[in-house]
Amino acid sequence: MLDFKRVLLLGTGPASIQLAVCLKQQLTCKLGIAGRESARSEQFFAAIEQNNHLVQASIQNEAHRAMKGECLIEHIYKGYGSITGEWDTLIFAVTTDAYINVLKQISDDVLKHTKCIILVSPTLGSNSLVSNYMNRFDKEVEIVSFSTYLGDTRWIPDRAHNHVLTTAVKKKIFVGSTQLHSTNIGVLSHLYEQLGIALEVMNTPIEAETRNISLYVHPALFMNEFALDAIFRDSSTLKYVYKIYPEGPITQYLIRDMLAQWKEIMNMLDNIHIKRLNLLQFMTDDNYPVKLESLSRHDIDNFSQVETIHQEYLLYIRYTSLLIDPFSEPDIAGKYFDFSAVPFQKIFINSEGYLDIPRMPKEDYYRTKIIQGICKYLGLECPTLDKFLHTYESKLNEVAACNHNQRLSFAFTVQSFEEDLNRICHEIGKSLHNNISKLR
Repeated sequence: MLDFKRVLLLGTGPASIQLAVCLKQQLTCKLGIAGRESARSEQFFAAIEQNNHLVQASIQNEAHRAMKGECLIEHIYKGYGSITGEWDTLIFAVTTDAYINVLKQISDDVLKHTKCIILVSPTLGSNSLVSNYMNRFDKEVEIVSFSTYLGDTRWIPDRAHNHVLTTAVKKKIFVGSTQLHSTNIGVLSHLYEQLGIALEVMNTPIEAETRNISLYVHPALFMNEFALDAIFRDSSTLKYVYKIYPEGPITQYLIRDMLAQWKEIMNMLDNIHIKRLNLLQFMTDDNYPVKLESLSRHDIDNFSQVETIHQEYLLYIRYTSLLIDPFSEPDIAGKYFDFSAVPFQKIFINSEGYLDIPRMPKEDYYRTKIIQGICKYLGLECPTLDKFLHTYESKLNEVAACNHNQRLSFAFTVQSFEEDLNRICHEIGKSLHNNISKLR
């Protein structure tokens, strides 16, 4: 098992509990969980203490029974600065914008002994970011990036915060490592196979990070006036993320922007020598399929080669085909499951008493800003990304001004993420320089 004898999970959200149960069931390892001290995490720490360090994961679908179980957590750390001992592997189950902040709080003595770091749900550039920080130690640490978290895990209402429910599990996830022929990737592949998840190993971590559908669809879906009004305005009328206008934001213009953004990111990938992806194929084969009566195999496979107007047409068909779940069973009235009825979450008062922004689009802001920053570093134009971010940041300023008498979370601040971008671009620059040197 090499680097999985002593494993420390960073983060106190539902994902950490589900991962802890999976690790304990598949591997013989000592487990710890660390998290920041906050009003929200206090519920987790209190529940852990009251239940003698026992955590539990339940499932919604019996097909996912491999996720079900309970286990003991040997070590609990309140605050990342309180972590002690030698940990072979650190698993980051925190938001991507928190990676450097968490690393800075962990003592150098702990990090010096770390052999492997796993990023459960990174964004494009996260591996470069963490690698840059770990370069300060005179040792080689393996850093592994998954494309995304393994499913959908949430707290169970009215239950203690040591018990979670997994409602969905992905069929396929991509992974990449800083080490070629990684033994740890072999262990993880076997573990995920036991969970019923196929793990596709990519040539590099950043290539795995590009295989996250949120990068390509969330900016268009959330950073538009319709969506932002639904999130920030006080209205009793529900609006839905994946519905056609006027029930949701999807119009021919949104589809046009989604396609244009994909092309901007593909242009960026070309410049850093990462393999492109066929957006429609990725949407249908690796995320949510549609009936072949709606989208033919030929259209899916040849999406990247057809004209722009044809691509927009195919993307629009894809979203209209998923207004209902085409694979669900109709009821007696012929109604299929309303697959697209995912409501926009509204701004809310968080556990610290601050007005806050939902995870989507708060996390998408960081992801999109990082991609824009990489494009700028490479000297590439990205007008669609610029448009999304301008729309979002204008809304932040507008809502902050209207709520100046309230305590606002830091999410309402327009940010540059300059330190993270500098670290990421430094590593990308090194990689490009090394590639050029090899060609000489």
